[in-house]
Parts: sequence; C-alpha cells; structure tokens
Amino acid sequence: MRIAITAYGPTLEADVDPRFGRCTYFLIVDPDTLDFEAVENANASLGQGAGIQSAQTLAGLGVEAVLTGNCGPNAHETLAAAGIEVMLGRSGSVMQAIGDYKAGHLTAASEPNVSGHSGRTAHRTPEAEPSTQFGQAAEGRPPGRQAMQGGMGRGGGRGQGGRGRGMGRGRGRGGGAA
Repeated sequence: MRIAITAYGPTLEADVDPRFGRCTYFLIVDPDTLDFEAVENANASLGQGAGIQSAQTLAGLGVEAVLTGNCGPNAHETLAAAGIEVMLGRSGSVMQAIGDYKAGHLTAASEPNVSGHSGRTAHRTPEAEPSTQFGQAAEGRPPGRQAMQGGMGRGGGRGQGGRGRGMGRGRGRGGGAA
C-alpha cells in the first residue's frame, strides 16, 4: 500500500503542508516499512488547476490514500474518481500523520473542506459584496466616497485602421452595487 502525505520538506521529519494542490512535496510512503519517495510538486505554481493536476499525479503514482490539511472540490472529486481516499485536517509532522493512519485514527472525507480557489486568492461573488446606492457609503468605505465601476462609460475610443473599432476602456461611474 502507498499513501501520499503533503509535506513542506522531502523527509519524514518534515511538517505536513496543509495545502493539497500547492504543497511543496508529496511524500509517497509505505506505512508498514516507512520506505518513501519524495516527489516535488511541479503543480504548486500553476495559475489554475493545481489541485486537479496534483490529484492526477498521485493517481499515476498508484497512491491509495492522501493525508493533507485541506482539499478543494475539484481535487477531491478527481481523487475520489481515481479511488483515492482523502484524509483531511492533518497537521504536525509527517511521522505523526503516518502514525495516526496506521493506528486507524483517520477517516476518509466524503467531501472537500475548503471552497474552490482557496490556495491562492478567494474569488468574490456579487452576493459577498456589500451593496450601495450611488452616493451612499458601503461597509468599509468612508461616507461620501463613490465606487468606480466598470460598464458602459465614455471611453475615449480610437478608430483602428479606419475600421471604427473603439478602444476606450468604458470605465464610467455607475450607480449599482459596489
């Protein structure tokens, strides 16, 4: 049996890296013999898809379980589709995580424990943004400050080669939600 543990370093003495898709290393370990292979995570710097690519890497290495701190929905789905169990909430040393696994203290997670894109920056949704009417203050914004919004503005369009394609930025002041 082979398990993968996300780690900050290439040794069994390293700490568990809580990030799955953007961890520094995957330690591929035989929990019975403690034979292991350190695999540097080439997907850590991807702009998008690090979790999915990392899951596919581990599937290709014949891993049966992953021990990590956090895992997003796309990576979790990819791991589950490959038949790889995911044990979440791990912290401390890699050796401690292996010990917990061998002792049967870990349970496979049936769902991810973080939302998508949490490894880099959180993407805001309109529902998460405070709304404001034109001229009114929104939470965190001093009164009297208006929000700049994208939309149909008076862009300084310039024709291109006589084709009349305006290249203005259209950055007007709107009256909708900030």
